[in-house]
Amino acid sequence: MRTSLTSMLLALALAATPLHAREQVSTLPIPPSGVLGVGDAQLTPQFWIGLQAQPDKAIMSRAQIDAQNAALFARDKSMHELRKLPATLSGSQVRGWIGDLADPPTRPLYDVEGKPVPAATLQGITQARALDAVPASQKTRYGMVVRRAALRTFPTTLRVFREPGDTDIDRFQETAEFPGTPVVIAHATRDGRWLFVVSPRYAAWTEAKNIAEGSKEAVFAYVDKTPYRIVTGAKVHTVFTREAPAVSQVELDMGTRVPVLTDLPPDQPVNGQTPYATHVVELPVRKADGSLAFSPALIQKNADTAGDYLPLTPRNLITQAFKFLGERYGWGHAYDGRDCSGFVSDVYRSLGVQMPRNTSSQGVSPAFAKQAFTKASSHEERLRAAKNLKLGDLIYIPGHVMMSLGQWQGQPWVIHDVGGMRYRKADGSTAHVKLNAVSVTPLLPMLYGSDSTFIDRMTSIVRMRP
Repeated sequence: MRTSLTSMLLALALAATPLHAREQVSTLPIPPSGVLGVGDAQLTPQFWIGLQAQPDKAIMSRAQIDAQNAALFARDKSMHELRKLPATLSGSQVRGWIGDLADPPTRPLYDVEGKPVPAATLQGITQARALDAVPASQKTRYGMVVRRAALRTFPTTLRVFREPGDTDIDRFQETAEFPGTPVVIAHATRDGRWLFVVSPRYAAWTEAKNIAEGSKEAVFAYVDKTPYRIVTGAKVHTVFTREAPAVSQVELDMGTRVPVLTDLPPDQPVNGQTPYATHVVELPVRKADGSLAFSPALIQKNADTAGDYLPLTPRNLITQAFKFLGERYGWGHAYDGRDCSGFVSDVYRSLGVQMPRNTSSQGVSPAFAKQAFTKASSHEERLRAAKNLKLGDLIYIPGHVMMSLGQWQGQPWVIHDVGGMRYRKADGSTAHVKLNAVSVTPLLPMLYGSDSTFIDRMTSIVRMRP
């Protein structure tokens, strides 16, 4: 009787599910991890590189990448060409940046202990923006990020969440910027402890200690300086330096560009040690008065860096993506990690390709070649597109992006920074595997909720190729 009742309930549940979602029962083996079809071999870059016919053939040339980057800043409104901002900012422009970031909170929010954040606290955080203190006009001020800096929705370190106990996604965390990133300093809280800054791809609040203010000329002279090193590892750290704490063990994430100092005597110590086994680079530092200065720093020569952006080839694209495999999901670059859009943008940044920060901007950017989907797009059309995915294609669904690893066993596979996966098992039941990390999964079996598949929720496929 119990078996019959269970079967009847399962049949009713499946009947309420769209036909194509019900039919998407995977025949892939289920390993102990629960991640369909993924064994130890598929967790290595060598496996996916081995599927490429020409792993070292350029997908895009440097000239093509440069042209696309230029088009991105010229055409994509989510990007900011800081050099082209006027010498004077209007009050309406500054208030617009701040207002566009977020409206004052209206729904209940909870702290890390699961307790409701008092309305008075939220009101105080909102008022701390000091919008009434924005002048009618102001000189455009420039600065530079001096450490891995959290960019926040409001000027506060308070972490807030939508549900008690859901402490992974801090709703006041926007993104992070990295040492050497130029910014415009648009506004400050009354106590000066927080700055509203505009970076090339974001505008948000950060603690003043993360920013050093300098002239436009000094900031962009640093940005343009050659030669340089590109961080090609997931992250590297400068050498410990007791003599210069500001540049000691500074974290540099993938894609960060730092100029190399070539005019120092090679036989003289730098920051207390010989430089012969290191790259002597230059990093921005914040002086006691908040102004910008520069200091030599050391990166070990055996650290994962390169003398230029890596060529955009299948081998490099796969290798770079797999350097993040297993890294904990970090909403807005929190947890010293990154989220889905941060993952793909940091990978492509190490290859010289610039991208907007968020999925909502990446998937619709006018600078990228793409295939868009609407509610009128059929399941069959979407399935054909999925089965034609090439390595490096970016697949967007609401709030998420995946990077294609290409086709294997007749279906597309992806690497993505993802909370979990749901799929239909052979008996019709649904499996849910918590991932919460950069993971390799098949695409077709992935369910979006319980009533549709990932491919039926695709909004676009972006292609980083001519």
